[in-house]
Amino acid sequence: MALDVASDYYNFSGPKTARFNPYSENGGSVVAIAGDDFALLASDTRLSADFSIYTREQSKLFRLSDTTVLGCTGCWCDTLTLTRILEARMQMYLHEHNKPMSTPAVAQMLATMLYYKRFFPYYVSNVLAGLDEEGKGCVYSYDPIGHCELSTYKARGSAGALLQPLLDNQIGFQNMENVTPEPIKMDRAMAILKDVFISAAERDIHTGDSILINIITKDGIKVEKFNLRRD
Repeated sequence: MALDVASDYYNFSGPKTARFNPYSENGGSVVAIAGDDFALLASDTRLSADFSIYTREQSKLFRLSDTTVLGCTGCWCDTLTLTRILEARMQMYLHEHNKPMSTPAVAQMLATMLYYKRFFPYYVSNVLAGLDEEGKGCVYSYDPIGHCELSTYKARGSAGALLQPLLDNQIGFQNMENVTPEPIKMDRAMAILKDVFISAAERDIHTGDSILINIITKDGIKVEKFNLRRD
């Protein structure tokens, strides 16, 4: 009898897989463009999962100071956790030093926070935009484990791969001949920003409804809204 039980115990059909996925992709896209004296950061307002739309009015922009805004998309629970900790650390810095953190300092702190979680990373796409100590616009983009890149324009999120080539052509003048690169003006940056989101809404089901645009200048941050298709 004992031999039969042991035989049944060791006779199995094969290994069994128990899957565990702690992440969820909630979509959304973020685009940032910086100029000599301004920075624009925009995101769509659709929060979704697969083919379900949770809400059409969710901002993915987080105002950290009068000169710094973070755009964050991806797993929404990770987004809320990361931004809550980041805002708390900025408040601690403000109370300790009696001045807000500069945009480059926030960029470095965010990179350190992401790298600290590299073994179980936040499943988010981050774009930080603002003004540096000289009042010039700057854009910092990240991968999930904290690699940081300074640039003047960047697209991230579910439609980032669609939007970045358009920005490279229209702002970076890549694959264009007989063109003299020059600093972008705010009016043209706003027009390009709206065009790329219209393009994304036509091709990406996770980007849509409307976009919120944060205009960062030395006078503060102004918010504008632009409607997109809602299907």
